[in-house]
Amino acid sequence: MKSKEPMNNMENGAENEYLASDENKIEESLPDASAEEVDPIAKLEGQLTQSKDQYLRLYSDFENYKKRVSRDRIELSKMAGSEIFLSILPIIDDFDRAMKSIESSSDIQAIKEGVELVYSKLKSTTEAKGLKPMQVVGMNFDADFHDAITNIAAPTPDLKGKVVDEIEKGYFLNDKVIRHAKVVVGK
Repeated sequence: MKSKEPMNNMENGAENEYLASDENKIEESLPDASAEEVDPIAKLEGQLTQSKDQYLRLYSDFENYKKRVSRDRIELSKMAGSEIFLSILPIIDDFDRAMKSIESSSDIQAIKEGVELVYSKLKSTTEAKGLKPMQVVGMNFDADFHDAITNIAAPTPDLKGKVVDEIEKGYFLNDKVIRHAKVVVGK
């Protein structure tokens, strides 16, 4: 038994030494464990800060985009009619020339022909851009297309409820009403 005791003592010493080294390892790992707890929190805080920065950048980019689109839309609406005006400018030039020739000319027939040419040019240019006059006389009154100025007694029974006279022309632009025709309706 004595032989077992020294071994036991040796084993106890080894065990104590082993336990002591385990305690040292545990103690050494404790600061690491607390560091690990701090590191994930710090890591998450870093990620949160990074996400906030990214969110703010995206938000400001989106706000800048909205402002740019708004400016572009305003600019587009200002310039939307430029194509029409560019096509009408030659007609205005023709009117200017006609006005100058009216001052120096005494031939009424030539002036009339010149004005008719300018009118037909204006009409064909606007029709090419999609502007079309309404044909309303003799048609049934329709509030979607016509504004009734007055009602008069229908000259014939078949004109009852129909447009008898046109006071002001109505127009379509690409098949959409842009101005209602002002009409007189038979009753």
